Amino acid sequence: MSRDIYDVAVIGGGLHGLSAAMHLARAGQRVLVLERHWVGRHASGATAAGVRTLNRDRGELDLSLAAMALWPRLRDIVGDDCGFHAGGQICVAENEASLARLEQRVGSLRRDGYTHEEIIGRDELRRWLPALSPHCLGASLARDNGAADPHRALRAFRASAQQAGVTLLEQCGVTAIERSGDDWTLATSRGNWTVPFIVNAAGAWSARIAAMVGDHIPLATKSSMMMVSERVEPFIRPVVSIMGRSLSFKQSDQGTLVIGGGLQGVPDLDKETSTARMRVLAKGAKAATDLFPSVRGLRIVRVWAGLEAKTSDLLPIVGPSPNAPGVFHAFGFSGHGFQLIPIVGAVMTDLIVRGRTDHAIAALDARRLMEASTEEAGTP
Repeated sequence: MSRDIYDVAVIGGGLHGLSAAMHLARAGQRVLVLERHWVGRHASGATAAGVRTLNRDRGELDLSLAAMALWPRLRDIVGDDCGFHAGGQICVAENEASLARLEQRVGSLRRDGYTHEEIIGRDELRRWLPALSPHCLGASLARDNGAADPHRALRAFRASAQQAGVTLLEQCGVTAIERSGDDWTLATSRGNWTVPFIVNAAGAWSARIAAMVGDHIPLATKSSMMMVSERVEPFIRPVVSIMGRSLSFKQSDQGTLVIGGGLQGVPDLDKETSTARMRVLAKGAKAATDLFPSVRGLRIVRVWAGLEAKTSDLLPIVGPSPNAPGVFHAFGFSGHGFQLIPIVGAVMTDLIVRGRTDHAIAALDARRLMEASTEEAGTP
């Protein structure tokens, strides 16, 4: 049986896989996406969809700022703004020690030439958040940040990838990868394909894919939980977090409150399940009501949890495989990869088509984790 010929196989049909596929196809590559289940099955469909540069680690900050520049013109890129609203992101300080930590961070950023974050005092904080509890003292603010709709993003990136000529195979899991001359042969549940290039965007299962090509990268699994309230009248535009506590709090276009912030359920990678823990969710609800006492009487109507990859330093792996020529990794976003979607796909395309990228990814090299793992194991 004859098969179409492809230049790149993208493993994983989440948002990062779709972005890479779209960018590559627009650069003239023949692209095949292999998705074990269906598009957006895990992290991409369960994300809170925060679009933030606020409080980013320096190792990914420049990449995040490059991504932020793309969000206001996302409609030009994928035909939809994906529900993005630049209502700002705010990190609230409840006490003097927390405020001092925020001031120290913003001061350090300013000394190094970064101006995307600022400190606001109690009065301006009240103007941004009139319903906020009076005990809060100030906050850090990124004015151009916000949030989007992950389901609209999935539809838009999928449609844009397919319009660019990408072939998308769902229910097609990769079971083995072997070297075939200068190419790679991927064995799947629906047959074999041989390609010169592979993008590993398999999310929580990416370490298993990496091991197939000789990259043994330590990776943990997160089970980030979210909860949604009944609808209320609009009262908050920014996405709100708290310094030193787990909370992400926003109001959707439909009026529901979406509450998360790293609250962890119970992940099972082999069963592909993620179980919510109500007592942990209760801590998130308490943090929300501590900040916004007026929401205490609201009912929670839905909770969920999604599987995602977590690295030991909470930074993603973005770049070429250390051991497998032609293989490129894009995974391990550790709960904050949504905002990076437009730029990481462009980086993958740079690396495959041009052989290099001008974007700052040096701190995201897989070797940092592989070498740390070797040192911990005592391997010479």
